[in-house]
Amino acid sequence: MKRQTKTKIIVIAGPTATGKSDFAVAVAKKINGEVISADSRQVYTGMDIGTGKITVREMHNIPHHLLDVITPKKTFTVAQYKKLADKKIREITKRGSVAIICGGTGFYIDTVTTGQTLPEVPPNVALRKKLALLSTTQLFEKLKKLDKNRAENIDKNNPVRLIRAIEIATALGHVPALSKSDLGKYDVLYIGLTLPDEVLKQNIYKRLHKRIKAGMVKEVEKLHASGVSWKRMDDLGLEYRYIAHYIQGKNEIEKNKNISKKESAKLVKQLLTETLEKLNTEIWHYAKRQKTWFKRNNDIIWIDPRDAKQKEVVVEKVKEFLN
Repeated sequence: MKRQTKTKIIVIAGPTATGKSDFAVAVAKKINGEVISADSRQVYTGMDIGTGKITVREMHNIPHHLLDVITPKKTFTVAQYKKLADKKIREITKRGSVAIICGGTGFYIDTVTTGQTLPEVPPNVALRKKLALLSTTQLFEKLKKLDKNRAENIDKNNPVRLIRAIEIATALGHVPALSKSDLGKYDVLYIGLTLPDEVLKQNIYKRLHKRIKAGMVKEVEKLHASGVSWKRMDDLGLEYRYIAHYIQGKNEIEKNKNISKKESAKLVKQLLTETLEKLNTEIWHYAKRQKTWFKRNNDIIWIDPRDAKQKEVVVEKVKEFLN
């Protein structure tokens, strides 16, 4: 009886602002690869600048998948991601190419690579009503007690995700870590991109201000005009939450007829500065949570993306792995 071999895939992971997308394209060129995005917000249409979605030009003719999958008016789940990612891996492999999963959403990556089956937990209306009365801090503390691992990689300021996570943890109890024998149908080579904290902080700061100049505020205004509510924007987190708050505050200032145009402009400018400071801090905290999540995986080969030699060595490791 012929032994069934596992499909080989590459994972390029790590915290935000480490250059994963560019590196994935570089690797894909060397191995006839196609990239599958593992980003929980890049699946949404119209959310391009705020998520740092790779452009057609930056793709350099490398096929990319699971970008612009669904409207942000709807919620996209990790179960949906797993189903679509598995389908794309099959299609890519059938074409004789190599699937490269690239992104910073560790929960998405682990769900695919471990083959973990995600239980369908129906909404608990009574529990949701009770949880809706709690603050985000209280929700986060409750989740930490129920499922510490899930709490490590969740937006602790997002009440919708916190409530859903608590709902699942309440229904199922603590989900034990998967052992090696539980691994799924893929043979995976993990590559992680990492930078010193100070460098990563600078990258986050520079990238945030670059996105503002590129029109991130207009992008959020356009999403709202297309029917994405301010509440939904809040649920989408980080850039979309904070810029949505800024726009609403800006609108209130500009409607105030008791202040001059000069004073109004000054207050709006000050509001933007404060918003970016808060957002910069939140993105850094998110990056730290990502680092904590990925550190649990001892199979990841970590490299500094600034080091050309390290990148060359890891590309050779990829070729060896595939052959």
